Amino acid sequence: MSLAETIVVKVSGHEIDDPAFLTGFATVIHDLAQPIIVVHGGGREITEMQQKMGIEARYVDGLRITDAASLALVEMVLCGAVNTRLVRMLVNAGVDALGMSGVDRGLVRATKMQHVAADMGYTGEITSVRGDILRELLAAGITPVIAPICLGQDSSYNVNADHVAGAVAAAVAAERVVFLTNVPGVMVDNLVVETLSPKATEKLINDGIIFGGMIPKVRTALAALTGGAASAVITNLDGLRMGGGTTFRR
Repeated sequence: MSLAETIVVKVSGHEIDDPAFLTGFATVIHDLAQPIIVVHGGGREITEMQQKMGIEARYVDGLRITDAASLALVEMVLCGAVNTRLVRMLVNAGVDALGMSGVDRGLVRATKMQHVAADMGYTGEITSVRGDILRELLAAGITPVIAPICLGQDSSYNVNADHVAGAVAAAVAAERVVFLTNVPGVMVDNLVVETLSPKATEKLINDGIIFGGMIPKVRTALAALTGGAASAVITNLDGLRMGGGTTFRR
């Protein structure tokens, strides 16, 4: 098992509370021969908890604004409920999984995100990733499961899980980063497009072939390339199992 074959898998918060999905996901991760790093979101459960606590969920450009009242809640949901649930499913499927956040051992450091239109509060942007920690774990046969709470100088920061996945993939020189979704990939004429460049992707968006909810998905994949990932893939569980989906390359 070569670390050069490492795959970073980002799991969406929209699916991570679905027991059937988690059972299938844990089985696929167990059966993959390559070293795996899992990065997860948890946005839906954060929003539900904010509603229960009477805290308004606010966004700018699709990014959650994490105010002081929300930070502890976000840490509780991501590092507590979601990370623990995911690790439990993986371990019970036979995966030697270790739950952690970006705060642990200074794995992922961040600073406050700056935005011209809003104060982002405790929403952060990544400054560094300790790839050495992750390579040590992978070499020992351990599957890291990372919650996107990252270490700041005077606080922790809530960082978009897509951004963490891309930065982690770059830090360990992963073979690819896979963004799991509910479709097999980018579809054109009912067929999955196997490979796309940034230029070809923009053309499909401009021509209206990539539209709706697929646009933010492909933007995420392209951003991972910009962040240093060698390649990015959009696919579903079957695509992860079979090595399918749409691959984006620079």
